[in-house]
Amino acid sequence: MATKKATKKAPAKKKAAKTTKKVVKATAKKATKVKAKTKRKPNPSFMRPLTPSNELAVIVGNKPLPRTQVVKKMWEYIKKNKLQDAKDKRKINADDNLKAVFGGKTSVDMFKMAGLVNKHLS
Repeated sequence: MATKKATKKAPAKKKAAKTTKKVVKATAKKATKVKAKTKRKPNPSFMRPLTPSNELAVIVGNKPLPRTQVVKKMWEYIKKNKLQDAKDKRKINADDNLKAVFGGKTSVDMFKMAGLVNKHLS
């Protein structure tokens, strides 16, 4: 008697990988189109004018300004007076006017500056 050998078939290759790439590309294109249509709105709390304290008014003026403009004017003052540390650009070396705003500290990290400035806004 002749016996038949069972032949194994190789598993069929899945074509799902190619189709998912196409789907991902198509959804990515759609997502960018949707983002382009929606315009980002600024947070109203950042745009509300706040009155600076007397110490801060020496640097930014005594008119009520939004937080964003206060930080912008602080940076103008820092760059104008060359108070940014030459070796570590993240550090701000305070002069007499900035020491009053920074709570007597001689050097402050740029990321902590906004928190210290917010204490002088009302």
